[in-house]
Amino acid sequence: MKNKNLMVGLFVLAGLVLFTVGLFLIGNRHEAFARHINYYAEFTNLAGLSKGSKVQVAGMDAGQVLDIAVPDSPSARFRVKLQIDERLQGLVRTDSVATIGTQGVVGETFLLVRPGSPRAAAAPTLALLPSKEPMDISKLLDQGQGLLNDVDGAIKDADGVLKQTGGQFGSTLGNANATLANVNEVVVGLKQGRGAAGMLLQDPALATQVRQIVTSAQQASADLARLSSQANGLITDVQARHFPQKADETMTVVKSAVANLDASSQQIRQTMAEVSGPDKDGTTAGMNIRESLSNVNTATANVADETEALKHSFLLRGFFRHRGYFNLTHMSPEKYRQDHLFTNPENTRAWLPADQMFERDSSGSEQLTAQGKTLLNNAMAGRGASVAESPIVIEGYWDGANSAEQLARSRGRAILVRRYLVNHFQFDASHLGIVAMKSLPPGGLDRAIWDGVCVVILAPKT
Repeated sequence: MKNKNLMVGLFVLAGLVLFTVGLFLIGNRHEAFARHINYYAEFTNLAGLSKGSKVQVAGMDAGQVLDIAVPDSPSARFRVKLQIDERLQGLVRTDSVATIGTQGVVGETFLLVRPGSPRAAAAPTLALLPSKEPMDISKLLDQGQGLLNDVDGAIKDADGVLKQTGGQFGSTLGNANATLANVNEVVVGLKQGRGAAGMLLQDPALATQVRQIVTSAQQASADLARLSSQANGLITDVQARHFPQKADETMTVVKSAVANLDASSQQIRQTMAEVSGPDKDGTTAGMNIRESLSNVNTATANVADETEALKHSFLLRGFFRHRGYFNLTHMSPEKYRQDHLFTNPENTRAWLPADQMFERDSSGSEQLTAQGKTLLNNAMAGRGASVAESPIVIEGYWDGANSAEQLARSRGRAILVRRYLVNHFQFDASHLGIVAMKSLPPGGLDRAIWDGVCVVILAPKT
């Protein structure tokens, strides 16, 4: 009986342990235990955004939409309350812009916050972030359809005017042909002696005079025939080319058509300018396209989320560490300093100072110096060919006073170094991790504070 009770107790205890571990893993997956900071943003059109939608900062999942306040008038805007992970507070500045995006073309709607500039101050809690309205593709298509309908109507009006003018030319030509036939009939009757004029022609005294008149009439008839032929050819050419009969009518129609085409051209240019030009926040159409492509890349990266969850599982963490693919994205600097894998004395460390590694460009951003690149080349060459297969961690440091600025600047320095190593040495990017250490190195390394970077080459597993 005691053994049965003991087995039941062990079974219940194991169930409670598994339930607790599962609850912790699920909460860690959805960042339920992380600390957040709340902000506000306002939009005229939500484009499908709803309470609980995902919030991203610089393309990284950072939180969710907490609440949406409905406006009380058409002139007011929706007020969106969002929360962001405290670790990303250093990227949210007073000039950070919030916008609504979608994963792909018809994917899930989410709220994207762009990182601010280094010169701007950090946005305080519950601050109202600047916002940019989402692009409405349906309005743009409706405007283009209306413009095409206007052009089609103008073309149909011009075709009707030209057809009417051609009919007037045909009527004039018929009248000219009838007149010519009457003249020919009169000349033939004079030659045959019909009527009073024919009888006069029988008088020998008037024969010569009549002959002269007839000859002149024949000559006039021939000239009139040639003129009629030329007129026929001219009218045929005019009809073939759809020219109007009167110059005034032609100029009126042409001016009207030119005016319509000019107005249509101005509308097209205005539409193209609105599409390709920058919006009120200074974002061009090219930047919006790049943002859409970035959203597509983000959607593709979401496929790897489940694999990343396995990497953080306590059951499989050792396997991924041994493979050298441990993900540092969700590891805090404090936890990193306590992990023996990264503080192992057998790891190779290259301490590189900031005054030799970095310099500021014209915009105030830090860039690698030529001397810094040489120091990195020497650090990698000292390890030989085996460095290409070793996991590497780049620790970023900045010894400023502001905590949020320390996080942003130290992370930026680590990113610059990793980008150079991947591009210059063709390393596998999955072998290189970064961690923002602010200004405090791990304990036991004879350094209480550091400003610069430290390249850590992990010792191989034995």
